[in-house]
Amino acid sequence: MARRIILAAALAALSTAAFAQEAVDPAAERRRAFDAKLFDSPALATPYRDNLSEDEKVAGLSKFWSEVKYNFVYVDKLKELDWDRLYLEYLPKVRATASTAEYYRVLAELCAKLQDGHTNVYPGAEVRDLLMARPLFTTHLVEGKVLVREVFDAALRARGVAPGVEVVAVDGEPVQAYANRELLPYLSASTPQDMERRAYGYSFLTGALTHTPRVSFRSAAGKAFEADTPRVSWDAFVKAAIMKEPFELRMLPGNVAYVALNSFGDDRSADAFLAAFDRIARASALVIDVRNNGGGNSSVGYRVLATLADKPFDTSKWATRQYLPAYRAWQRPMPDLEKKMDAWPVDDKRHFSGPVAVLTSGATYSAAEDFAVAFDTMKRGILVGEATGGSTGQPLLVQLPGGGRARICTKADTYADGTVWVGKGIQPTVRSAQTLADLRRGRDTVLEAALARLGR
Repeated sequence: MARRIILAAALAALSTAAFAQEAVDPAAERRRAFDAKLFDSPALATPYRDNLSEDEKVAGLSKFWSEVKYNFVYVDKLKELDWDRLYLEYLPKVRATASTAEYYRVLAELCAKLQDGHTNVYPGAEVRDLLMARPLFTTHLVEGKVLVREVFDAALRARGVAPGVEVVAVDGEPVQAYANRELLPYLSASTPQDMERRAYGYSFLTGALTHTPRVSFRSAAGKAFEADTPRVSWDAFVKAAIMKEPFELRMLPGNVAYVALNSFGDDRSADAFLAAFDRIARASALVIDVRNNGGGNSSVGYRVLATLADKPFDTSKWATRQYLPAYRAWQRPMPDLEKKMDAWPVDDKRHFSGPVAVLTSGATYSAAEDFAVAFDTMKRGILVGEATGGSTGQPLLVQLPGGGRARICTKADTYADGTVWVGKGIQPTVRSAQTLADLRRGRDTVLEAALARLGR
């Protein structure tokens, strides 16, 4: 989730920069301001207050409802949910909220019913300390147990909170019950594996900065203990957390090149891969790890795949809605606009011809899944690990009252042949998941499975 919030902010910054350049032409700026009154009027982008007026809350709900109704690409979901009925159900809920923070939590609950990881509600910066503060450690779910993954607080480490320790309860409530009550109803996710990563990873223990959760732990040796886990602001967490480098390379026994592509948020991972290609090309086999890649720009991954191909390769097919008012008046169907992406060209300067394995997990997401789709279509090697998160698309950013925003998925992507994977995940050739025993022994179950299939 972190990467998605940062991505939305980055897109907003790019949009603002573009408008600033356009403002050089007064006529163009006047036209832009005039056009914005239809879909992005500043009238509904009111500033933050601790408690928005009832009119602002209803207007924000109405804007979100309307934008989803006309732009959300998975129309059958709207029909199954009866989106208009939900709108009526949520009118009294938003009116009853006593703060802007509570209001955004209700909007998130409504959004979660769409079950789409690229359709989300984000509160403004002023609300984040009320909803998104978190302790200085991360967690993940392994074999049904919530385990500490990384710790960024020396005081917590001194209390015994370390990677591999199990989280048993939060404020006396069993961990699964806590997640079911406090997290799952408010999280937008496309698949069970997507929800798992959000509830027990990205969003676990998030909440008000003023509350310090009392967490019950169990060590690998079975020792139970409790610790207060103070939350820090979202910004402080991002600064303190050790973010993975977008590109990692190391050589494994058997002359296998292991490459981790941890982000496609910018060109750094592809640039670094190409810069190191001479070393990679000397390997007898290649493992590409996108298990921690939450996405970004699909073309970044395609640049890497171009070095593995001996001919242009297919990427994806996509569709978006077409709304034609006259067709509706005539009661005529409105078929989607469908496009197949042009084949991506090979890299005519670099080529790796050895065997390849790509490692995936439920955290492989968005543009990283586009990467996995293209690799799978190329039949260039094997996918090893778990089904991917099962969500991609082009979000539409929508401003809301009180400084927040929503994003709405407007594009449905499939394999080039039309095979649907959104809502399912891209399925691995070889299924393998990290085991608790291996994790605590420092072994990578999935990587070992890939090496075994590569004969290494």
